[in-house]
Amino acid sequence: MVTDDLMKTKSAHKLTPQDKKIVDVFADLGMPKNLAKTLMFVSNVKECRSADIERGANLRQPEVSVAMQELTRLGWVSKRNQKKEGKGRPIYIYRLESPIEDIITYFEKEKLQQILSIKEDLTELKNLLKTRDQPSDDE
Repeated sequence: MVTDDLMKTKSAHKLTPQDKKIVDVFADLGMPKNLAKTLMFVSNVKECRSADIERGANLRQPEVSVAMQELTRLGWVSKRNQKKEGKGRPIYIYRLESPIEDIITYFEKEKLQQILSIKEDLTELKNLLKTRDQPSDDE
């Protein structure tokens, strides 16, 4: 179980100006901004709750939920149930599982693949335009 002292430390964390610049670069590269904010927050703490991310990254609960689903799907973040007293919604504790450097490498490979695909499409387009003006055997 996570101690109250640890939770207080996490909930006090806010994205720094440097974190916000990193978020902007991720967004410029096509990562949804809420995903980038969530990733940066989680990468700065050992563990956190959704409420910590909401406060620290200035996001609403549904935004955090969508971002955490994607980060979990990618295997970058894990979640576990925190035992709590009484009834109500379960509280999940999130933790970054992949070093941020590995995540950047994954993102870089994905973007380079997109660039290659765009180059191939442009080459095909140029070739199609060249042959468009040439009479075909069907005419």
